[in-house]
Amino acid sequence: MQKKWLPSIVDIEASGFGAASYPIEIGVVRYDGAKWCKLIRPYDAWMHWDEKAEALHGITREMLHTRGLEPVKVCQELNHFLGNTVVYSDGWVVDNPWLIKLFSAAQIDMTFTCRAMEYILNETQMCLWHEVKDDLLEQCDTKRHRASTDAFLIQQTFIKTYEASLQGK
Repeated sequence: MQKKWLPSIVDIEASGFGAASYPIEIGVVRYDGAKWCKLIRPYDAWMHWDEKAEALHGITREMLHTRGLEPVKVCQELNHFLGNTVVYSDGWVVDNPWLIKLFSAAQIDMTFTCRAMEYILNETQMCLWHEVKDDLLEQCDTKRHRASTDAFLIQQTFIKTYEASLQGK
């Protein structure tokens, strides 16, 4: 694929699901291949914790408190890394509210926009998406379900499905 345009991808790991959940890790792979990933130290008021989510991503509360950055710092770094661009998510329905929650709590405006992957996928890509993503995941042979790994996998899935859509024309 000619790398004329690649989407920047964001993936977020969270404390669980639902209104009380909050982001605990953000991973981004930018259009130029640059990567950024940070653990987030939760605010004291962010109490929700789902053991099932922890079992999935492997991030513990202790990791967040010892290695996580303050939310304000995460927001500042993410704004600097993404600038005034669009970043795409394959889980926009949960990722975007988590971004809003993070930036709102930090009282910082987002310089970037988060959109659903569906905005940039053609019909062929949508049909192939899950199969290609599963194949890539198997090839990577990674057990790590973390934001940075997932963002990279999503971007690679975009590339492979786009290439397949061009071959089908």
